[in-house]
Amino acid sequence: MNGTNPNKRARTPTLRVYTEAMQARGAFDGGRITETKPIGFPGEGSQVDRIGPLFYWAWATSHEPAVIGMHPHQGFEIISYVLSGEIGHRDTAGNATLVGAGGLQVMQTGSGVSHEESTGTNTEFLQIWFEPDLAEAVTRPPTYSQMVEGDFPATSAHGIKTKIVVGGSSPVQLETDVVVRDLTIQVGHLHSEVVGAGRSLAALVLEGNGKVVTESGEESEIQKREFAVISATSDTVAKLSPSDTQLRLLVVEVPTQVSYPLLTTR
Repeated sequence: MNGTNPNKRARTPTLRVYTEAMQARGAFDGGRITETKPIGFPGEGSQVDRIGPLFYWAWATSHEPAVIGMHPHQGFEIISYVLSGEIGHRDTAGNATLVGAGGLQVMQTGSGVSHEESTGTNTEFLQIWFEPDLAEAVTRPPTYSQMVEGDFPATSAHGIKTKIVVGGSSPVQLETDVVVRDLTIQVGHLHSEVVGAGRSLAALVLEGNGKVVTESGEESEIQKREFAVISATSDTVAKLSPSDTQLRLLVVEVPTQVSYPLLTTR
């Protein structure tokens, strides 16, 4: 697990938006599962390397049942969040489960585990990898858990619905410093995101279109499948607003830098 000093990474702009064309592509099971990847693996062509401990992010789609065969993982914390349809999981620790829309699978892969993934008809899900301190993570036994839609705390007020998926008040807590939220903003409403100094916010548009504006004056239009990243060197506020339809995003907040070595990805 050779790493590099994360403090040597180049400084990124406060706001960047990556279109679908700027993301990597992938496919499994003879093309039955296709992926767009805001953050891909090395050599896959995504324009985002990593964001602090946020290592990988894919949006997978299948229109018919499909399987990704048994394969190993070690160290990383991996979540699979179901947008529609259902996904299955089977692993060498004896777990065999199925979760539907709004649910989450969580793998803390620790010292190592192999698993198989399956999808149902018309399934879409997000898979996101977080990198904890791998030197410590690989000494822990692997764990698996899953949640259904009703397990997550959610609030709805002033045209904004917030579901806490990971961190904060969610029942899902990782070793990696991360908060994940599913955010929906209705037309005519404005949502303000506070990004603390030394933190980064990564948001993938799941539905609709809109605009993001930072208090420094940067702004950009955003639409479905586009990926917005805000990195703050001092406390800042970003305002999100929909255009002609509701705007739904999955928002991930992580530290821009961490105190432990991170794997080299380029």
